[in-house]
Order: sequence, then structure tokens, then C-alpha cells
Amino acid sequence: MMGIAGALARDGRIPFVHTFGVFATRRPLDQIVNAIAFPRLKVRIMGFMPGVSSPGGPSHQAIDDVALMRALPGMTVVDVADAVQVRQVAAAIVDVDGPVYVRLKRGEIPVIFGDDHRLSLDRADVLTRGGHVVPSVGRITGTVSEDVDRAGPWVCDPAEPPGGNMSIAELTGIDVPTGLLIGGEWVGGRDGGTFGVVDPATEESLAEVADGTVEDALDAVGAAYGALPGWAATPPRQRAEILRRAYELMSARAEQFARLMSAENGKSLRDARGEAAYAAEFFRWYAEEAVRMEGTLMRAPSGANRILTLRQPIGVAVLVTPWNFPAAMATRKIGPALAAGCPVVLKPAGETPLTALAIGALLSEAGVPDGVVNVLTSRKSGATVSAMLHDPRVRKLSFTGSTEVGRILLREAADTVISCSMELGGNAPFIIFEDADIPAAVEGALIAKMRNGGEACTAANRFYVHEAVAGEFTAQFSARLAAMVVGPGLEESTDVGPLVNEPTRSKVAELVEGATGAGAKVVTGGRAPRRRGFFYEPTLIDAVPAAAAILGTEIFGPVAPVVRFTAEADAITWANDTEFGLVSYVYTRDLRRGLRVSEALETGMVGLNRGLVSDPAAPFGGVKQSGIGREGAHEGLLEYTETKYIATDW
Repeated sequence: MMGIAGALARDGRIPFVHTFGVFATRRPLDQIVNAIAFPRLKVRIMGFMPGVSSPGGPSHQAIDDVALMRALPGMTVVDVADAVQVRQVAAAIVDVDGPVYVRLKRGEIPVIFGDDHRLSLDRADVLTRGGHVVPSVGRITGTVSEDVDRAGPWVCDPAEPPGGNMSIAELTGIDVPTGLLIGGEWVGGRDGGTFGVVDPATEESLAEVADGTVEDALDAVGAAYGALPGWAATPPRQRAEILRRAYELMSARAEQFARLMSAENGKSLRDARGEAAYAAEFFRWYAEEAVRMEGTLMRAPSGANRILTLRQPIGVAVLVTPWNFPAAMATRKIGPALAAGCPVVLKPAGETPLTALAIGALLSEAGVPDGVVNVLTSRKSGATVSAMLHDPRVRKLSFTGSTEVGRILLREAADTVISCSMELGGNAPFIIFEDADIPAAVEGALIAKMRNGGEACTAANRFYVHEAVAGEFTAQFSARLAAMVVGPGLEESTDVGPLVNEPTRSKVAELVEGATGAGAKVVTGGRAPRRRGFFYEPTLIDAVPAAAAILGTEIFGPVAPVVRFTAEADAITWANDTEFGLVSYVYTRDLRRGLRVSEALETGMVGLNRGLVSDPAAPFGGVKQSGIGREGAHEGLLEYTETKYIATDW
């Protein structure tokens, strides 16, 4: 193997590599002419590929380090202008013999390319698979972010991730408030405390937001309760028009919201843009549902009276949202609550409060009256939510998060008999039968597994693949996973951003290690790149034992464990062998089988030959310990109402 390790092995000298990258190559390419014969000689690249060398024709660049010349005789240097040209070069030189150095500069920041898919960078050094550490010059940060087939050239991230020291407004286009929204006013916390919001790609602080106290939480409840009579009496059409304006505003600012979510959550811009559009749709859907609060009228069977029913707002609602979908989980709750006539207190996750604050500001702009929407950011989640649940003015809790926390909140809510909607954990099986359309199953698996980097309750968590097609599926799926670009979410080329924090990444790594220790085989990925940020490679593990611990745990990361099966009954039994029951995925060309298996699966939702089930018009929710109630659709509206029965006659 050529490259840095090979150079060190030959003469022990450390090449000046911080502005260069190395590709492993295998066969001579006659078109490339080297002129490396003397120190500091300019290198000319001739007759390569159209568009590969720098704009304006063949590239001429000075090589300043004599040791590099002596260490790597026969080296070819290729200068490129952008990431697109990098991919073209990589595709062209996989069969070239000898070391090829590819140099790319973004501004004054060098980007390094490696000859080995294990090459990683941090601010201090470059580590090759052979264990050699090459000190770098300057401030360099980066990691593997693209696999170009066969030889494994990888593109590494620039030293400064997008954003740098930019403010949130400069980075996203949204001037996000950082206080608490209580009664229509942006205020600081009672004790003046704040907490930092960390960018998962850099581990650096993005902003400081108010750290609400128990007293602040009760102030928010009081503001909501004070707004209840007026909002409940507001005609449905007026409530609908406000929600419609919120939809239009959020749609117009979709790119800004996407960048904001990517910055604080880490997700790729592609995922964030999808979420921004999805989140806005809940405002539009419930603008339409607000005028459909129908009741019923019937005659009692005895003939004694009429039975009249009507739907009324349940009252003040506390909405507790997670960090993985900071916009969609907020709008999926706020939309139906406002449509039904309920004021709310939104308590977002501490990891991603900025999106919630921006939504609060947007709703005020859309015309929501003071006190109808309150936003409480706080690191004191347990204390503040508990205080609100024990306030008799609160009549509804809607929570999205882990089953473990959901159990705690249900116990808390029992003290005041609060109506609860719970969207909890998942452990989604993805079943592929022998008659499945494998390319379609691969596409569906990419969505079901890798949407949001695997950090979704609906993420495919266990792949049960019939042994007749397991080889074909794993080969195609692993190739697609290996080709995904890992990097900061705000990079346009990124497919998979960082996980939200270090504990999440450590959990994912431990699950993978446990699976391989139980006999599973890593086909691709299986490691955390050595760099700043909470990254983990897209990973496929094959031949996972049916009893492996990873199959019983919600992974919440970009890891796909594959279990092979032969009998349909086994696949169903294994799929149902969990306390969770949120969603399942089934791929088969046999419609009868698909419907039969869908009925047998113990989940609230099934994606039949589809890798995506979420839709504002569909009832979203699970069975068993995956939750109580439904969000979205007309059912989501009814969660925020109570039925009143009036007995009368005429």
C-alpha cells in the first residue's frame, strides 16, 4: 500500500502532508506526466479528464517540501477546484499505479484526501491504518465523508465547518429570540440562568438561551389559562386563518428553518429541508381541520329524549417535544391544539430549543393572541414539567420521547388525572420476503433507516431478510450506505450528519460492539471517525443472531442489523417479540401476503412496500409501549377535545 504509511516505511522521514491527500492506486495511466526529478519542481498534470484540473487548463503548482519528493518518487499531483472535481478525479484514478496526491483549497483552508478509508483527521494529526501519526501543520479538522467505489478514496471535511463564529442570524437567516415566551412577552428566566446550545458537528456553543425555572413554568401555565376563554370562544374560521398564515410564513422561510435545525440538531440539510416542509404542513392541515369539529345528534333508542354531543376544547395543554425533529414534533402538537381552541405551553428538548423559539415567534407574527402559545426552554425538564402536571389548570399532556420517560410522566399525570397523548419509543422491524423487489427494498430501507441519520422513532431498527435474497440485499444496501457522505449537516454534500450528542454516539458504538461480539459481521462502517463532532459511520451488520441485544434496543443511529430467516412465521414472531409497537415495514410482491403479514404485526402503523409512513393526514401512533393516542389526521384534533353529551327533547 502506498501513501503516508509507505513513505514513512521507506525512509522514516515525515512528509509535509497538510496540504496534500493520497489515493491508493493500482495501474499506470499514460496520460499523466510526472516531472518530479528535482526539489521544489512544479508538477504538471497533462491530458487527464475534462474538468478535472483547475479551471483554465492544466494545473501548475509548486511543491515546497523536499522530503515529500524523496519519499514518494513517481508521485502525481492533481489540483482541483471543488468537490465535484474531486469526485471526477477519484473516479478516474482508481486504476492508476503509484501515489496520487490531490490538492484542494477552500479559501485558505486545505482539504485532505486519504489513501485509506480509515484515514481520519483532527486538529492535531493524521492517523493512518498502519498506526503512523503524521503531525499536521495548521488547524485541521476533518473525517471521511465520501467513499468513491473500489479503491476507497475519501473526501475529508474542511478545517472550519460551515458557520465558524457566525451568529445564529448570520448562519440561518433567522434572528432567534433566546428568552422565554410567556404571555406574549419575551422574558428572561426568574433566576437569570441560561444554558448553551451545542452544534453537534463542532461541539461548540451556538447560543445561550434562558433556563426556565419552576416559577417560570407556572407563569407560562397562568398565561395560557388566562388566554383560554378568549381562544376557546374564537370562531373556528378565525383560528383556521391564523394557522393558515403560520403555514405560509413557515413555508416562505423553509430554508432558514432547515439551516436552523441542521445547526442545532446536526441533521443534513436534505433531511432538515424535508422536515421544514413536513412541519409546515401540520399548520395547513389543522387550518382545514379547525372548522370540522363536528358533533352528533340522535334519538335515544327508548324514544325518551335526544342525544346531543359536541366537542369542546380540553383546556391548557403542555407539549413536551424531543430533539430529533424539533420543528415537526412542535407543529404536530401545536397545530391541533390551536385548531381545537386550546392554549399551549411548549417545552422543547434542551438540545434543540432554538427551533421551538423561532416557531413561537412565527406564531406571534401570524396573529396568535398573547398567552395562547408559550415557550419554556429549560434544562430543569423533570422539575418544570412535573410542576405543570400538578397544576390543576393543566388538562392535557402531549409527549414525544422515550418510553422510559413516558412511564414517568404517566405516573405524574395520574396525580391530577390529566389526559395524556404519548408517542414513545420504537423498534421497527423491516421484513423483506424472497419475492420482494430488492432495488425497491433497498430504496425503502435507505429512507426507513437513514432518514434523520437513524435518529427517529420510526427508523427501521431490525432487518429480517429472507435467506434467498439476503446476499443480494446486503450487497446493494451496504454499497449505498458506504457511499453516503458523512459530515457537518450544513454542508450541501452531506448525507449523514452527526448524532445529537456524545452519549448517543457512545450508545450506538456499544451496540455495534456487542453485536460483533455475539458473532455478527460488520459489512460496512462500524466505527466513529476520529474527529470533532458526534459522528458515526453508516453501518450494516450481517448475520446478527436473533437473540442479539441490539435487536431489543432502539438504536437511534445509522446502524442496520440484518437477521436472516426462512419461514414467514419466524419473521412475524421475531418482529412482534418486543415491548414496542410503533411501525413495521414489509416488502413483498404478493399483495395477499403483504396484507396478511400487516394484520399480524403488532404495530400501530405499517409501511407496505414503502419506507416512509408519516403524513399529516394520517393517524400517527403505536400500540403496546410505543404510546397512547394518535397524532395527525382528524384523530389528532380529537386528542385536544372532550365530548359533552346533552340530553334534551323537543
